[in-house]
Amino acid sequence: MTKRAADEVGGVLLLHPVVGLTKPGDVDHFTRVRTYRALASRYYDPLRILLALLPLAMRLAGPREALWHALIRRNYGANYLIVGRDHASPGSDSKGRPFYDPYAAQELMQQHAGEMGMGMVPFRELVYLPDEERYEEVGKIPPQTSTASISGTQVREQFLSRGKPLPAWFTRAEVAEILAESYPPRHRQGVCVWFTGLSGAGKSTTAEVLTELLLEAGRQVTVLDGDVVRTHLSRGLGFSHDDRDTNIRRIGYVASEIVRHGGMVVCAAVSPYRATRGDVRNMVGSGHFVEVFVDTPLEVCEARDTKGMYARARRGEIKDFTGINDPYEPPEAPEITLNTLQASPEENAQRIVEYLKGRGFIRPENGPSAES
Repeated sequence: MTKRAADEVGGVLLLHPVVGLTKPGDVDHFTRVRTYRALASRYYDPLRILLALLPLAMRLAGPREALWHALIRRNYGANYLIVGRDHASPGSDSKGRPFYDPYAAQELMQQHAGEMGMGMVPFRELVYLPDEERYEEVGKIPPQTSTASISGTQVREQFLSRGKPLPAWFTRAEVAEILAESYPPRHRQGVCVWFTGLSGAGKSTTAEVLTELLLEAGRQVTVLDGDVVRTHLSRGLGFSHDDRDTNIRRIGYVASEIVRHGGMVVCAAVSPYRATRGDVRNMVGSGHFVEVFVDTPLEVCEARDTKGMYARARRGEIKDFTGINDPYEPPEAPEITLNTLQASPEENAQRIVEYLKGRGFIRPENGPSAES
């Protein structure tokens, strides 16, 4: 598309990627720039391309952002802007409806091109023609023609996030190699297993067994237990609502950093408040966060209490104790709910392992996963 655009106007290509904040899940700009450098050095006439970076955050404002991008690129010396399908679109709303018409940006750009002194090179959706081994615009191919295409969302969700290689017809080998380095197979990606439940529910016991099983499966594991974290990371915090939130968010932040660097982390903390757990899920990333609700009745937790904490709370010696004089908000849609009365810690831990295998976070025993 870029080569066709340069030929159409007889110009030099300004390859000008945005290197600022964009929406979660997008390929990071460091990776994108490495792919652009590889392509620019191998597949373009060096006298007809200039790679430069644009320090700008995406607003995902669709047609209006296309005008804004045109003005910015005009100030960088460009005479034309390539505007494709769904320029700077946020995608679809909660009901699956697109926020903008696919070609609304082109239409708005065309209306104001003369005023801005900035031309537009419009492009329709490109698809691959397997029988002819080339790309063509959708509007230029006959009906019933065999085509292939992969959307940006599919690239991220069905290939990169799963560690699957992109098809050779879709991307160059150099690009595929760079993307594979940044997006390893799922069994080498980070994941957080977050145990939540009342004190004495069995979180730490199950987490200990789970850790052994994960190590046996070849994953390196970091354990963030609520009691241990309070001794080191959250020393000085009390048990007020704000202090509890602070403690959980600290654990969540550390967990998110471990996951971001490809590690597996097991967290066991009461984490009584639903909203705070939601914040942690967002920090870690929903696709890499596994909430495990250890659903043990309060009376059973009290009977197991060797430290006598529940008894002290009943006597009023401890204030704001979860389950007695401070609420516990159970998860509404946890990935896994455990019953510690009908299943042993070993059985519950094995259930979590099977779930992680099903998600691809653990390599099957019989060899490399299908997403290697």
